Amino acid sequence: MRRAMNIRPAGGARVLLALLPFLLLALVYVFGSAERRAANPNDKLLPPISEMADTAARMATEPDRRSGEIVLVSDTTASLQRLALGLGLATLIGLTLGVAIGILPVATAAGGPLVAVISMIPPMAILPILFIVFGLGELSKVVLIVIGVAPPIVRDIAMTVQAIPVEQLVKAQTLGASTWTTVLRVALPQALPRLIETVRLQIGPAFLFLIAAEAIAADSGLGYRIFLVRRYLAMDVILPYVAWITLLAFLMDFALAKLARGAFPWAYAGERR
Repeated sequence: MRRAMNIRPAGGARVLLALLPFLLLALVYVFGSAERRAANPNDKLLPPISEMADTAARMATEPDRRSGEIVLVSDTTASLQRLALGLGLATLIGLTLGVAIGILPVATAAGGPLVAVISMIPPMAILPILFIVFGLGELSKVVLIVIGVAPPIVRDIAMTVQAIPVEQLVKAQTLGASTWTTVLRVALPQALPRLIETVRLQIGPAFLFLIAAEAIAADSGLGYRIFLVRRYLAMDVILPYVAWITLLAFLMDFALAKLARGAFPWAYAGERR
């Protein structure tokens, strides 16, 4: 008897199974929108897909009357700049501190408990403090992303390095490797694949912190636009923006997955397909 856990879809069946949930959700939305519009032609909660497509096309192609900029392009550029800077700094901090805490007993004793405590602080709870300390400009938004994302990366990389077999570290030292050489030749190659996977897991939280900061204090950005039009119940703007943010996050995750498998194929040799 063939077990369900051993059935692996391939080719067209795999693509169909991937698309099926999205098609079902689209059908549910279409029927729900049609029902609400039939009951109330002025309903704004579930606008038709055609109406959202027209609004999205207008915001992606027509310049704004006040600023002269294409709204979707300017919002996306502003948000991605903040996200790239915050996520990049968090990744650098996470790799540096994570490897240090993972391989140096002194750093483990001194920094491990501190990072563990900081990682338990809800970043949104200190958002007002960040605005007070760093102001309402770009810096506070970037710092929020760093504070929210860096501690989990540090802890994950530290645990990855600590999981390296002691025999490898002893063998490297026996062959004359210094601490720095051991980090570069033993710890870092094994930590980098995990770093990319950890960053992939932090894309969602990073977008969450970014949108929250933009909603409170910003004059551009995807989160700013969503919270600007909410007072008008402009779901034909909000829903396409949510879909656009989701697509951006998916593309970033997909690119990182391809990077990891291309740069470190040995780390995925035993992966189930």
